[in-house]
Amino acid sequence: MRTRAIIQSAALSCAVLVSTLSPVFAAPQSGAPSGDPIKIGAIFAVTGPAAFLGAPEDKTARMLVDQINKDGGLLGHPVQLIVKDSMYDPAKAISFAKELIDEDNVVAIIGPTGSGETMAIKDICQKSGVPLISCASTEGIVNPLAKYVFKTAENDNLVVERLYQALNQLGISKIGVICSNTGFGNGGKAQLEKYAPKYGITVAISEVYDSNATDLSALLTKVDAAGVQAVVNWSIEPAQAIVAKNMAQLKMKARLFQSHGFANIKFVQAAGAAAEGIVFPSGRVIIADQLPDSNPQKKVLLKYASDYKAAYGEDASTFGGHAYDAILILKAAIESAKSTDPDKLVQAIEGIRSFSGAGGVFNFSPTDHNGLLIDSVEMMTVKDGKFVVWQGK
Repeated sequence: MRTRAIIQSAALSCAVLVSTLSPVFAAPQSGAPSGDPIKIGAIFAVTGPAAFLGAPEDKTARMLVDQINKDGGLLGHPVQLIVKDSMYDPAKAISFAKELIDEDNVVAIIGPTGSGETMAIKDICQKSGVPLISCASTEGIVNPLAKYVFKTAENDNLVVERLYQALNQLGISKIGVICSNTGFGNGGKAQLEKYAPKYGITVAISEVYDSNATDLSALLTKVDAAGVQAVVNWSIEPAQAIVAKNMAQLKMKARLFQSHGFANIKFVQAAGAAAEGIVFPSGRVIIADQLPDSNPQKKVLLKYASDYKAAYGEDASTFGGHAYDAILILKAAIESAKSTDPDKLVQAIEGIRSFSGAGGVFNFSPTDHNGLLIDSVEMMTVKDGKFVVWQGK
């Protein structure tokens, strides 16, 4: 039988003041970490079509583990991060999850990057009793609830509702939906269609495209013929830039709205001038310096952005932020539980309150394994090639 617990302690008291948990590193412990390492598994799409998401997650997780070890490790033990590159392939994610659990004896798994990958390994982690903290957005990851499964990205239903609120604000009621044929795209498509009636929005046309597509002109011509006021694209692939370019080339009058998958400045750079004016919902990592000092996330976000820039010479992204939160939530749980026992970790995570992270202020519970509300989602736009807070126009 694999040993999941490295250090055991008395059962975690329900009276633990988890509200004091914070993504700020604990004070350094005396001496360097020693003994058997605490192994944390990670499955990220470091390469492949979702590398714009997975690569920042990989870099962020490695950066944080390095910082944790420099600060004395966890419970006096060094942390060993074991990263597997899924290439955004659910089959690879399944193989890696089994390997991390059965061979590497990890105490938890961070990731995967994608919704399809996460759904593919959800039951594996649940049946094995190994905590999973996903970086993906599909609501189905945490609904229905699974004891050992958590996530840090905002649920896609919340993101859709925030987007629809913005469309209502603009008086847009007739839209065309286009989504990539991935777990993320299909999940978004379902939520867009589900919540449209609630906001008085008509989905005049709803289409799916190949995530590897290099030209979407034909599809967009079809969407344009439906007389829509706006196009909502739901994907995380480079196709996001292609959609923007093709719409500009076709001189479409409809406005382009993207999903939170657009929250990486590299997509803006790839789209060039066609990205100007795109509106999309997102977490606040990408506009941290624009937040008021009173915002509880600002200090955390600025530290993350600064550390990441210093380490890699590039800007932090929303997606790296999901890994940032996952690592620090797991760290907080291990320190609170004083153990790596899976059941104690679950109890500790479920007790976390007012945890200011990159994705929002988390309030987990035994019935909520995402811990975020709609106020964690901000509407953004592209202005002069940069991300700024959308002003409602």
